[in-house]
Amino acid sequence: MSDMALLRIGILVAGLLLVAAIFLFGRSRRPAQGKRKELSPAETTERGERREPVLGAVDGAHGVESAESADGEGISQAELGLPDVEPASTSDLGKRPSQDFDKIVSLYVAARSGEVLRGEDIVVAAEKTGLVFGYMNVFHRLVEGHPERGPIFSMASIMKPGSFDMANIREMETPAIAFFLTLPAPLTALDAWEKMLPTVQRMGELLDGVVLDDSRNALGRQRIAHIRDDLRAYDRQHQAPPLTKSPRW
Repeated sequence: MSDMALLRIGILVAGLLLVAAIFLFGRSRRPAQGKRKELSPAETTERGERREPVLGAVDGAHGVESAESADGEGISQAELGLPDVEPASTSDLGKRPSQDFDKIVSLYVAARSGEVLRGEDIVVAAEKTGLVFGYMNVFHRLVEGHPERGPIFSMASIMKPGSFDMANIREMETPAIAFFLTLPAPLTALDAWEKMLPTVQRMGELLDGVVLDDSRNALGRQRIAHIRDDLRAYDRQHQAPPLTKSPRW
C-alpha cells in the first residue's frame, strides 16, 4: 500500500475522531452533584495507569508556559513564534460561546510522501498566519477585536490526542494537521470559509505540504467552487426570516 493511501486512511480515522471529539467535548456540561471529579489527562488512575488524553481535555502541563529544551533551559513562546498567553488549562481563547453546531467544514495540510510535519514548524507557521493557541490546546482564528465571539475556525493535529503539547513541541511530528470550521460561526459561513481557505493554503506553503479536502483529495478549483456554493446555500437557509407587516384594520 502506498504512502499516500496510508496517509488518507490515517486522515479518515482522525477526521472521524475529530468530529466525535468536537461533538462530545464541545458541548457544555454541568457537573453532576454527588459524582466523583474526573481525573485530568495528566493525572493517573488508582491503579497507577496514565489516562489517555483526548482532544478537548485540558491538561495544565500542556499549556503555553515556557517549554524546556534538551539541555534543560527554558524556551519562551516568543522563540517558538507564539505570544505569551495563559496556559490552555485556564484560557478560553477559541471557546465557542454556544456549543451547538450543525455543520463542519474541514481541510487538511498533509506532509509530502516520506516526510512529516514538525511541531516547531507548525507553531511558527500558525503565528505567521494569525492563529492563536488556546482552548483545547489547539490553534484558532478569532474575530479581530472580538475574541469573545469564539473561533472562526480551528486547527488540530490528526495524531491522537489532536492537541499540541507545548512542553514537547520540538519532539512532535505528525503526518497532517486538520482545519475545521464549525457552523454557525461568528461570521457568515461564506465569510468564515474565505478566512479559512487562504490560511490553509498559506500554511501549506510555509510547511511545504499538500492541501487536501475533506475526502483526502488534493484541493482543486472545482472543489473550492462547490464548497462556496454549499456555504452560500447554508447562509440563505440560516438568514433571519423577513419581517411581515401587520394587517391594517
